[in-house]
Amino acid sequence: MTGKLAIIGASDFQNPLILKAQEKGLETHVFAWEAGDVGERTADVFHPISIVEHEAILDACRSIGVDGICTIGSDLGSIAVNYVACALGLPGNSMECTRVSTNKYLMRERFDACGVPSPRHVVVHRGETPDLSAMEFPLMVKATDRSGSRGINRIDSIAELDWALDEAFEAGFNGTALVEEYMEGREFCVEHFSWRGEHHFMALTEKWTTGHPRFIESGHLQPGRVSPEVLDEIKRVCSAALDAMGMTQGASCPEVMVMPDGTVKMVEVGTRMAGDYMGSHAVPLSTGIDYVGAVVDAALGIEPNLKPVTKPHLHAIIKFVIDEQDADIVRAVQREHPEWVALATEIGPFDHACTDSSTRFGCLVLGTDGTEDLEALRLGVQ
Repeated sequence: MTGKLAIIGASDFQNPLILKAQEKGLETHVFAWEAGDVGERTADVFHPISIVEHEAILDACRSIGVDGICTIGSDLGSIAVNYVACALGLPGNSMECTRVSTNKYLMRERFDACGVPSPRHVVVHRGETPDLSAMEFPLMVKATDRSGSRGINRIDSIAELDWALDEAFEAGFNGTALVEEYMEGREFCVEHFSWRGEHHFMALTEKWTTGHPRFIESGHLQPGRVSPEVLDEIKRVCSAALDAMGMTQGASCPEVMVMPDGTVKMVEVGTRMAGDYMGSHAVPLSTGIDYVGAVVDAALGIEPNLKPVTKPHLHAIIKFVIDEQDADIVRAVQREHPEWVALATEIGPFDHACTDSSTRFGCLVLGTDGTEDLEALRLGVQ
């Protein structure tokens, strides 16, 4: 395979995409704000252009003559990808799909219009006082245009509303926040891949968070543990949500909540591969599918191979370091079971508060093959 591939973003989460494209023989052109990230060094050509400077990226891609453009794990990055793809006639999703998928309020409205189950909600603009008379506490307050647990809080009374809205406005870019019903249940990320409008289920990821109030993601397990009947319902709801968004191309990460009675509601849909190493590392470990390679192929207009190419593990587990106790567990696992370790990032230093996904202190990704491993790992798997 030969050609030139534009990649939006240079962080640790994007680096597997850069390396996979190079493995396939492609020349990689990476666009990001210059900040010393790993992709600045691993790219064949690094372009110090912020991922929000869409016109500058478009001009550069047109001049370079790229054959495709892609990103993984970034909502902001997906906007640039589809802007350039639409302008240059490259494979991608529509700007309408991009607009709806990167604004949680527009997404909720689209779900309602298409009959996709999701929580009741209201949008709040800066300076407004929302009417919450039709909703019951607790409630979730979110920035409408951010991911990674930024600007998210649960509130239990009206007295907490103002500070939660202030945090959401501060975290977001567009001056709006979403207030919605709090859903009590088990949360899952549902990795998919779409090709020419057909949605393919890839993996079910069970998620753990720090809980109230910020719900920072602390760990993931593939495959998620649900009954066959619930899994079928998850697939049905996710497919309906992807259709509602107008998703036709590439990786996506619908997130759902399974309620205590077994009903399934949409949390949100990311029309890109999940971050947190779920797509780039956990999916290949638990399924044997070259998920990142599929993203590269689809970006070039090549039908992706969505069948296993390696032997899958029984489990893929991701553990994030939220505090020093987590760090002790991660170090112990690395010491006692090095054969499980697929990725281990540096830990610490513990010199700041962990307030969202971007401020965690490290990560461990494991591939394991015994049912007893879940308990032995002491990773908070319940």
